[in-house]
Amino acid sequence: MAIQQQLDTAAQRQRDAMEALLHKAHKSNSMNIHKIGHCCLIIETKGVRIMTDPGSFTTAQNEEKNIDIVMITHEHADHFHVDSLKQVMANNPEAKVITNTAVGKLLDAEGIAYEILEEGGTMTVRDIVLEGFGEKHAIIYKDMGQVQNTGYFIDETLFYPGDAFTAPGKPVKVLALPTVAPWMKLSEAIEYALAVKPTYAFPVHDAIATMPGMFARMLTPLLGPEGIDFIPLEAGQSHTFE
Repeated sequence: MAIQQQLDTAAQRQRDAMEALLHKAHKSNSMNIHKIGHCCLIIETKGVRIMTDPGSFTTAQNEEKNIDIVMITHEHADHFHVDSLKQVMANNPEAKVITNTAVGKLLDAEGIAYEILEEGGTMTVRDIVLEGFGEKHAIIYKDMGQVQNTGYFIDETLFYPGDAFTAPGKPVKVLALPTVAPWMKLSEAIEYALAVKPTYAFPVHDAIATMPGMFARMLTPLLGPEGIDFIPLEAGQSHTFE
């Protein structure tokens, strides 16, 4: 009986040790994503903290500390705000900025160091594999807003496409799914999610839903030259049409 008890105890210890190893492995492979707002995310994986797109629609990123990497998909102000990035870097002087060539030119003018990662590129930072996908911003109207856009696949887990519906062509666990933008309609977001087929998806690029006047400001300069006087009539306002 004593021998059997010893064997049972040893077997239980082995099971406990295996469960602890599995729990540790699961924990090490987990990714925590905190959404500051719009497209500004804080991604924590394998002890590394990554910020995406510190843009003009959010300010809480300016207070963040212990950031290791800042990734910028493109140059539009809701994704790349120079003053915000400067504050982030002041709070995190050791952080590495990763972006594409077009944004890099703007960073050169500001004296901000960076590394290039764009379509077809891969780099590893502290055991985190980072990959670049895509080349162009989605079409708004003709060539309006057509800038270089790079989607980023982070740690073989999260795919954040920036302002495009680029498919990475590989399994995606978590998809940051654009939901509200002047360059898309909801059906396209649904079709994109179905095409990528992630295990999980969550909304990004959604701050515009609370800014109805922003669409009006975009339409005015486009319609005016065509002889259409576009009146940005918002809730609570009136206008007399003569």
